[in-house]
Amino acid sequence: MNSGQPLGSVTHGSLSQGLEVRLHPDVSVEDMRVGKFLIVEGVRSRFFCMLTDVALSTSSNRIVANPPSPNDDFLRDVLAGSGTYGTINLTPMLMFTPETVEGQDTALSIEVRNPRLNVSNGSSLASFQPQSSSNMELLPVKTIPSHFSQVYEASERDFRAVFGWEDDPHRRNFAIGQPLDMDVPICLDLDRFVERSNGVFGKSGTGKSFLTRLLLSGIIRKRAAVNLIFDMHSEYGWEAVSEGKQFSTVKGLRQLFPGQVQMYTLDPESTKRRGVRDAQELYLSYDQIEIEDIRLVGQELNLSEASLDNANILFSEFGKSWILQLLNMTNEEIQMFCDEKRGHKGSLLALQRKLMRLENLKYMRSACPHNYVDQILQSLEAGKHVVVEFGSQSDMLSYMLVTNMITRRIHRAYVRKAEKFLQSKNASDRPTPLVITIEEAHRFLDPSVVGQTIFGTIAREMRKYFVTLLVVDQRPSGIDNEVMSQIGTRITALLNDEKDIDAIFTGVSGAQSLRSVLAKLDSKQQALILGHAVPMPVVVRTRPYDTQFYAEIGDVAWEEKSDSEVFAAAELAKADLGF
Repeated sequence: MNSGQPLGSVTHGSLSQGLEVRLHPDVSVEDMRVGKFLIVEGVRSRFFCMLTDVALSTSSNRIVANPPSPNDDFLRDVLAGSGTYGTINLTPMLMFTPETVEGQDTALSIEVRNPRLNVSNGSSLASFQPQSSSNMELLPVKTIPSHFSQVYEASERDFRAVFGWEDDPHRRNFAIGQPLDMDVPICLDLDRFVERSNGVFGKSGTGKSFLTRLLLSGIIRKRAAVNLIFDMHSEYGWEAVSEGKQFSTVKGLRQLFPGQVQMYTLDPESTKRRGVRDAQELYLSYDQIEIEDIRLVGQELNLSEASLDNANILFSEFGKSWILQLLNMTNEEIQMFCDEKRGHKGSLLALQRKLMRLENLKYMRSACPHNYVDQILQSLEAGKHVVVEFGSQSDMLSYMLVTNMITRRIHRAYVRKAEKFLQSKNASDRPTPLVITIEEAHRFLDPSVVGQTIFGTIAREMRKYFVTLLVVDQRPSGIDNEVMSQIGTRITALLNDEKDIDAIFTGVSGAQSLRSVLAKLDSKQQALILGHAVPMPVVVRTRPYDTQFYAEIGDVAWEEKSDSEVFAAAELAKADLGF
């Protein structure tokens, strides 16, 4: 039983609509905030609930028709609790079912399923050492507590029973934040997190990049997977500007984990100007570009379907060298080609003219003596995390082209490795799970192109070949519905657009109560988390990405080291790696 003071009594409710609770007279309605977690003590079970709405009620309409004057404190005090009172709406998320075992001190066995999603999380086991001798099981909510059941604040023990704790030796838990009104960690199960593709969503300025850095740091520290990060705005690898602080910076992953993170750059000069001395140059060649890559950036190049059809004719004729052949053709040669291969001269001329934009890209070469994509793959196979930084080449054409080209080849290699593992059943052949982080994800997963890009394939495959996505986007409504339904865990900061909010809850049952919670988030450092990596939806105050976090998560004691010492550590790590 709960030893705290009760907050109110259950007066109405249903399994589909949730519970209505009348607050006790000594409880201020102003202390009840959307997203708060409360416990309802039923006769046989305890219910872990989320507060989804707050309201004011009266026992008689006459009170509202003739309210006390603003200066009549006495009458307001007389009416408080009897004539006027506050009510809250609760959505039960999980049921605790304790079974006391006499004479022995047993651990708390927990079976966790996600009752709020239409796809069950299955079961996952954890252990928690309670203060009393009891077994307790967490189950989906299939009933409701009786009339006048008492409501209490959720305790630290309740949260730990549901979300575990970060230093659990049996699970890769990572503390992503805290409940809005408590100092207790809310943990993600990173093994479950990397099993499926995941998303970080929120409107511009809500801290998506900081959330993403937190998640990537957790994956690196807990060794849950290797990361391939396409860093469009140079925010993840090295120092970046702090959110809301123009002259303050935050550390990048390479600085936190100098021995585990490698950086590649498409713009070496820009990267050096930012103080990065050991980033490896990255170049691509025309013969690595396939029709799929050009189709993905068709909108950026303003290509017509006719031009893309003629690109297929060129590829059939010249193979990998089709772009170089086209760029070097004269008008007469294009005419001859069209006569022989039934191409369309106007479409080929337009394709040639628009592909000439590729010649202005700093990282594009006619031929590369070194295969940089294979080098990235070797780094990933060695357990290193790779950040591809774009620098000044961060326009949408470059970002989509490079990301697609590299991802397609990495995915092919992982398919071969996975098939080898499935055939041999040898543990040494098992690929290390790979998480690919992409920004502006709706550009890659738009309904018009998702069926033709590698990213749509990866999202639908889930973890079949040990490759998943971490998509970062401010417009989830632009992502194909089928892909959104495959997103395992959704970490969502504030959104205002109704279409974007609808997209977040694609495939989620019981979403109506959560919509109100999402709409009430603060614009900074708050997020709603739901899905595969948590046992139930939860609103968190996200963990600060600051000096304390660096000390807790990184390989370097930042509170004790100067910038010069940090750079020296990075250089030493570079030497150890043979660079």
